[in-house]
Amino acid sequence: MREWSLGPGDPLEMVISADFRFGSADFFNDHTWELVTAGGDPPALALRTTFGLRARSMRIFPRFTIAGQTLSNPAVFFSPPRLRRFYPNFMLLECSPVQGIDVQAEYWVPASQTCAGRFSLINKAETPISFQLELCVQLVPFEGGRPMGPLPMQSVHVLAGQAGDLAPVVFLTGGPQPGGGPYPSLAVNRSIDPGETRTLAWAEAALSDPKASMELARRTAAQPWEPTRARIDLVNTAQTVEVSTGDPAWDAALALSQKTAFRLFFGKRKSLPCPTFVTSRQPDQGYSPRGDGSDYPTSWSGQTVPEAYYLAGVLPGACEWGEGLLRNFLAGQNGEGVIGWKTGLTGSPSGWLAPPLLASLAWQIHQRQPNLDFLREVQPGLQSFVENWFTPAHDRDGDGFPEWDHPFQSGFEENPVFSVWESGGQGADISTSERPALAAMLCHEMGCLAKIAEALGEAESQERWTSKAEALALLTESCWDARRGVYLSRDRDSHLCPKGKPVGRLRGNGVLSLEKTFKEPVRLLVRLELSGPATRKPVATLTGRQGEMFQTETLERVDFQWGAHLAVATSRKLYTSLDSVKVAGMSKHDRVFFRVADFTAEDVTAFLPLWAGIPQQEQAIRLAQNLFDPDRFGDPFGAPACPTVHYATSRSPAPEVQAEMDRIGRA
Repeated sequence: MREWSLGPGDPLEMVISADFRFGSADFFNDHTWELVTAGGDPPALALRTTFGLRARSMRIFPRFTIAGQTLSNPAVFFSPPRLRRFYPNFMLLECSPVQGIDVQAEYWVPASQTCAGRFSLINKAETPISFQLELCVQLVPFEGGRPMGPLPMQSVHVLAGQAGDLAPVVFLTGGPQPGGGPYPSLAVNRSIDPGETRTLAWAEAALSDPKASMELARRTAAQPWEPTRARIDLVNTAQTVEVSTGDPAWDAALALSQKTAFRLFFGKRKSLPCPTFVTSRQPDQGYSPRGDGSDYPTSWSGQTVPEAYYLAGVLPGACEWGEGLLRNFLAGQNGEGVIGWKTGLTGSPSGWLAPPLLASLAWQIHQRQPNLDFLREVQPGLQSFVENWFTPAHDRDGDGFPEWDHPFQSGFEENPVFSVWESGGQGADISTSERPALAAMLCHEMGCLAKIAEALGEAESQERWTSKAEALALLTESCWDARRGVYLSRDRDSHLCPKGKPVGRLRGNGVLSLEKTFKEPVRLLVRLELSGPATRKPVATLTGRQGEMFQTETLERVDFQWGAHLAVATSRKLYTSLDSVKVAGMSKHDRVFFRVADFTAEDVTAFLPLWAGIPQQEQAIRLAQNLFDPDRFGDPFGAPACPTVHYATSRSPAPEVQAEMDRIGRA
């Protein structure tokens, strides 16, 4: 394994957690630690956690007293800390507090409720050197807790405290005594001859009982370090791809990304057959007060298919883990082929249909590590899953171009076109829109199913899926806007792409006569801006025509998407003229706006057809030019999700929108 030398100014990610490959990783009571090499009070080389927010802070750091000089701040060390090795549950740093003394500091998290470390001091001078090592521990508990303090247990001195329902205990080898410094500590005095090394190990454990914590800490400190380190080295070397780019910073970033990805995983449980992951694992996370994970935030409540697809791509050296992620989704597939949008350790798959990326994931894994048995195993489930997208529940107009059911499925839930929570959000119903991104995903998915069939020698199946992929490619191409050089969404029923514009407004309840006509069929939005927090039961009745056909529809509370003092409903019908609108159930200070739904907004998902290999060379070049155009997506720090915000609220409308609203209001 490569030796690193990373310090200030280099890419760094110094968080470690229990690795289920080597020990227990408790999904409901997990303690993650972060090593900080600067700052703090006092500034120190400190390992810190909050036990999943059961304490304000817990810090473990060394103080060195050598030749009458006491040092804990890495900023004044003769040689500052450099990160030499890093794994999901282990780190090794080197530093020199004073000239002539080198220190190797090792940190290891063997299980979720314990951590350990070693300090090895090496005398590089020509004379013996005496030193004192203090292991300092600062615990800042919440109310009812107790800071760390020295306590004799089992004939040795330890540090013990209380944080919520935890009783953390810190144990240091070498027969320590309570330190005399300003912080709770355990101190050991030693001398080192020239060329010699002195090693002191410590361990921390935090269980609910102090005696149990002491036993666990003592057992952990007594474990043989060298065999453990060797095993960690070997396993990670076998599953990590080392990348050499010629730029040390990029090399470090790519290596650290794999280390972080491995650290997100937990072992399998009854609800899932294979290891799975969380999307963030930090010192403030990992504790479920209810004990079953039902109170966890989104980052711990399950995984989506795009997250699994991305994470499998970050771990090219561990294809079996990607296979396991796919098996987890298929394990939740019902008899009709439906796979839920999200799955995880907290329970059954959820709600909406998963986005079509699973066959793409299977083919990606197979390309890295060919495994026909794996493809044969997953093929039936993948085929029935993709076919689900073309049922009436997801292809509402039956034209072979399905629609998203919810913005969550797209992986871009903040899209202002469909959100009422984003600044300037339009809040339209995404199921009324045919999105080229979904068509591109389905096209790519069917292409991967064709490749799987080819690999398995199934010519008939290959031809069928190839034909379906070609049909989806043509539907995607129907969304191409040649003038703007980008793919745009279209209305589900009219297959047109109208530009949004204001139609009228009301204050409170009432009837608004409009007599508005439109050149092409449009879908309408009813936007409520609420003056206070009281509950509303809005009823909006639209009366107009589609062509020669008179029509009316009523939108009630359930039809609205609700945000902060805001709600938006999307008409189920299309209109070529709007005669009048009637609103009831509102406060007299509420404002109601009527708009034509906009389908011309650009966002980063417009580039997915490029990923799917759909556009011809000329179109691909134009898309790429837009990606780097500073007036479109060419941001110096990467392409923005949306190049502009199109839908100003009434509190800060665009000038032309305000002018049109004022004109309608005067009329």
